[in-house]
Amino acid sequence: MLFAALFIVCLAGAAWFAYLPPVVPAAYGIFSISAFAVYAIDKSAARHGRWRTPEKTLHLLALIGGWPGALLAQRTLRHKSQKPAFQTVFLLTVLANCALLGWYAYASFMLPASS
Repeated sequence: MLFAALFIVCLAGAAWFAYLPPVVPAAYGIFSISAFAVYAIDKSAARHGRWRTPEKTLHLLALIGGWPGALLAQRTLRHKSQKPAFQTVFLLTVLANCALLGWYAYASFMLPASS
């Protein structure tokens, strides 16, 4: 959770100082809220024996930027937090997302523009 909080603070700071466009933290916010909601719906479905959200969907939400919300849902709702295989793939989606964001920030703002 500390990593997610630090990530959000850094993301907001990067947007504040114009290293990232404001749409980037906004997208993370939207995807995180969506991921939390999907986890909550899936937890309810698990309790009541209804149709479940595929794990691939949960991982895709994490990969596209919803991992802070997914992590919060895992901790607060105690959903998917004790499943080692799921957690391994989840960690890989977080790392991939952070690597892609780092690459985007570097490529967009650190490399000189081609003329």
